[in-house]
Amino acid sequence: MALLECRDLVKTYKSVPALCGVSFDIPAGRIVGLLGPNGSGKTTLIKLISGLLTPTEGTVKVDGAEPGPETKKIVSYLPERTYLTEWMKVGAFIDYFADFYDDFDKNRAYEMLSSLGIDTNKVLKTLSKGTKEKVQLILVMSRRAKLYLLDEPIAGVDPAARDYILNTILKNYSDDATVIISTHLISDIENILDDVIFLKNGSIVTAGRADDIREENGKTIDALFREVFRC
Repeated sequence: MALLECRDLVKTYKSVPALCGVSFDIPAGRIVGLLGPNGSGKTTLIKLISGLLTPTEGTVKVDGAEPGPETKKIVSYLPERTYLTEWMKVGAFIDYFADFYDDFDKNRAYEMLSSLGIDTNKVLKTLSKGTKEKVQLILVMSRRAKLYLLDEPIAGVDPAARDYILNTILKNYSDDATVIISTHLISDIENILDDVIFLKNGSIVTAGRADDIREENGKTIDALFREVFRC
């Protein structure tokens, strides 16, 4: 059974389509690039999978169940915009997540914070944008989840921060978990992807194993993306 199943997903906002009949399966143990320009439907799809939105038509199943309280226990979601309270200390977020999620590994979180030299007594608003991004990613990746949904985790941060974020993703998910990374910055993440899904105007235009797509098209995923989206 696939860890994630999407069937004929449609989502409209006041009759404006955001997703148009999207279907795919993703097994456990994969790193998947959800690729497309801004406005292609990536964030809408991730919110449907996480249970923050409900589909207009079609179904989503995570580990065999429709999104709800049970799937939230096994899905770790990193939104495109931060939701962390600016006046809280970094250490307080560790305690908060540990209280809220049974699968949260405090030791893992403290180890990652320590490796970056991030002081847990610091108030979030005093940190740089890149450090805030790292703190939020550490919180998300410190869960022992089955499915990680990362919406634009490397947008707006410097190249060194991007390298750290990608290494964190690679080191902190298990073989029976899957990571979905939404981004339009293909060249930065291409080398870690097992599978790719290209979204354009709410529809899938290309999907499959990254190696197969490279071989079939005779070009990198980044080059194919630029061709498909003319960027």
